[in-house]
Amino acid sequence: MAGTKMRRNDGSGPAPIMDKVIAGLRCVIDPHTNISVYDMRLISDLKADENAITMTFRPTSPFCPLAFDLARSMIGEMWELDGPEIVRVTVIGHYQEDNINKALRALAPTKKTKKKTKKKGKKA
Repeated sequence: MAGTKMRRNDGSGPAPIMDKVIAGLRCVIDPHTNISVYDMRLISDLKADENAITMTFRPTSPFCPLAFDLARSMIGEMWELDGPEIVRVTVIGHYQEDNINKALRALAPTKKTKKKTKKKGKKA
């Protein structure tokens, strides 16, 4: 999806950011069901604009062993979109939600921070 301008289904022009976000979430597939997290309705409180994407993710089980991996994949898909500086996925309904959310915050800096980190890594 990176660098590709998505178009609306009717071909009427560039898709708004929410369409891009939904398309990205549909790429995150739960391997146990082979259905996307979006189509399984595991995402709520989805908000997106040109600067930020935020959402809440409720795994299918409070003991889901893939909760962190799925949330990390969602963040990765959102980073592929052009524009948003902030991506935040909050996990709820999991017995380890506090630890998962803490780890996700460490993985999901703003794009500006992410780009600076990459540049520093190349110089070193």
